[in-house]
Amino acid sequence: MQYMKLALQLAEQFRGKTSPNPLVGAVVVQNGKIVGKGAHQFAGGPHAEVYALTEAGDQAKAATLYVTLEPCCHYGKTPPCTDRIISAGIAKVIVATLDPNPLVAGKGIQQLRSAGIEVEVGMCGEEARQQNEIFLHYITTKMPFVTAKAAISLDGKIATAEGDSKWISNEESRREVHVLRSQADAVLIGKNTFLKDNPRLNVRLEEETEGPQKIVVIPKFRLDVPFESKANFLEQIMDSNVYKTSIQKPLIVVCHYSVATPAMLTEFKKNKIEVIPVGGEIHHLDLRELLQKLGEKEITSLLLEGGSGIYTSFLQAGLINKFHIFQAPILVGNDGIPFLQNLQIKSMSDCYKMKIRKTETLEDNIHWELIPSCQPWRSFSEDRRGVRL
Repeated sequence: MQYMKLALQLAEQFRGKTSPNPLVGAVVVQNGKIVGKGAHQFAGGPHAEVYALTEAGDQAKAATLYVTLEPCCHYGKTPPCTDRIISAGIAKVIVATLDPNPLVAGKGIQQLRSAGIEVEVGMCGEEARQQNEIFLHYITTKMPFVTAKAAISLDGKIATAEGDSKWISNEESRREVHVLRSQADAVLIGKNTFLKDNPRLNVRLEEETEGPQKIVVIPKFRLDVPFESKANFLEQIMDSNVYKTSIQKPLIVVCHYSVATPAMLTEFKKNKIEVIPVGGEIHHLDLRELLQKLGEKEITSLLLEGGSGIYTSFLQAGLINKFHIFQAPILVGNDGIPFLQNLQIKSMSDCYKMKIRKTETLEDNIHWELIPSCQPWRSFSEDRRGVRL
């Protein structure tokens, strides 16, 4: 088991760098000695097994290979790992978990066994599935894994009545948010967050980088109507921080299909802004359609950063896979802006129940990592309307 644990650690080092591919680590062991190890480092690059077998060289013959995900058996940007494993003379392969990709899905295991290699499956399986929860969700649903991040007060507010939210969380919590951003394919905000906060949504760690692709949801607007203090909405967008920090990855604006006129699409495209129109009601967009369109762009992970309308709409649609909540020891009061809007819950049995994945103290803040354990909205979400994005 120690060798599989090492393989998981090797894979984890490249979190946020392999999308849309999974995190994978591999270790080659010969007579109780590690002779090769490696991890998948970036999409299109060598797979973990290739690094490990290359390092092992001739010592791979009759050795045991520990790998965190079922080896691929098809041609993609790289040749099949199963061919490399077979030609290296590996005697036994221990796999943490199967790959649900229809191109693999047990075929890799079958191919290895057909070649006379002993295969075991399941060692550290739960850890491996949790490590690759983003990939496993994306490959089976073709939609991104959605994480909601919020900084809240003790009484559940994300800002004062005037919209001031700087800063609820402390510096250590904010640094952790930048880590989360660095690991996400895309980050999404709503209109109010865009207008009131004018966030950059880039990554500011040891060095400042562009960070994930930025998405702003504004269901309804017209280019020929003044928007806030600007002549039109396009001017407002181009003067914003999210536009200025979208350098290699174009800014995405999500709107209702009824306002996505050919003229508007042309103007936005000329200024390197991508528009994604979706259906649904004008103030209650079809978020599943949005996620499907993002999945088609190979966006495997999406970080929600506000505001309360965004959090509530995704929650009620049953589309949030994980929460990162940073709670500060302050009280804002009943007139503050809540984390969630009215959920119309009438009994405790209807509550959205969470499972605590992890808690940690960041100076005087508490960081909660939560996953939904009960999702009642899947059965009656259609009755819950009125959330304004």
